[in-house]
Amino acid sequence: MTRIRLGMVGGGQGGFIGGVHRIAARIDGRFDLVAGALSSNPERAAASAADLGIAADRSYASYEDMAVTEAAREDGIQAVAIVTPNHMHAGPAIAFLKAGIHVICDKPLAATQEQAAEIEAAVAAADARFILTHNYTGYPLMRQARAMIARGDLGKIRIVQAEYAQDWLAEDTHNKQADWRTDPKQSGAGAIGDIGTHAFNLLSFVTGLKTEALSADLHSMVDGRLVDDNAHILLRMEQGARAMVWASQVAVGHENGLRLRVYGDKGGIEWGQENPNVMTFARFGEPKQLLTRGGAGTGADWTRIPPGHPEGYLEGFATIYNDAADLIEGKADGALLPGIGEGLDGMWFIRACQESSAKDGAWIPRT
Repeated sequence: MTRIRLGMVGGGQGGFIGGVHRIAARIDGRFDLVAGALSSNPERAAASAADLGIAADRSYASYEDMAVTEAAREDGIQAVAIVTPNHMHAGPAIAFLKAGIHVICDKPLAATQEQAAEIEAAVAAADARFILTHNYTGYPLMRQARAMIARGDLGKIRIVQAEYAQDWLAEDTHNKQADWRTDPKQSGAGAIGDIGTHAFNLLSFVTGLKTEALSADLHSMVDGRLVDDNAHILLRMEQGARAMVWASQVAVGHENGLRLRVYGDKGGIEWGQENPNVMTFARFGEPKQLLTRGGAGTGADWTRIPPGHPEGYLEGFATIYNDAADLIEGKADGALLPGIGEGLDGMWFIRACQESSAKDGAWIPRT
């Protein structure tokens, strides 16, 4: 198998998400990391490239230089992973799309609506593909849940409950990860952008239903914090379904508590990310079933190892990368991959939450 030549923007020394992307890209052996603009600091960029075994002549001081130079090389990168803070997504995404290089971008799409619109225009004008790494859509049981709902196992969907609760920002916290996330100029939003978009994306992915309007109450619980760190959101969805999203980074005792519950008129499912290899399924009036990843009654298309061996966060990311490789190589249509549409949905979610909360919870329609 010929591996796809991959570059990376951001993700240098001291970063978190860049390492996650690199591991995910390697798991299925579909990508080789061969180039990078790993930091805006040239010395740190060069040191990071050396640590990763990237040749010195393919370590770039800027993404602009990287896009132009790599596009001109016969052995240039075919795809680039963008793992920068939110406000730095648009520039690299647009530059590489214009250069004909596929883009795999961390979520959310951007920090502002204007940046999102610029990326949307670049995607529309490009032949290259754009993938957004909403990694929880790569979890096997979330794809199983999507398939079950699509074939009617739960009946008509009535109620959806999604929550994403953490506690790592429960006090005034300062480190590399916290500082940009709590700076509105870099993040564009707080908990709703960082983790709320995951919960919103996942409920949409699993149910197949679009949101028609929302009402939000955003809070900054830590004194002096300039972005939201807790949010309660009501959603009116297609076909009369109703949903609630709770996103919090000040919920003491929660580490990475992403949970999804979906209830129809015939059955319901419950799933939690911290124990992602099991999902409860109940048909009305019958005993509950415990479905396991890759186990009896579930599909094995999205799992790598036998039941009982845990798969989780890194493998979910790897599934996104594997699907992206299939799309880039023309082997699949990428139907399950998040892309520009899901990115724009997330940006609407952020803007609508902020507008609704500023208007005392007014309902904001999706136009």
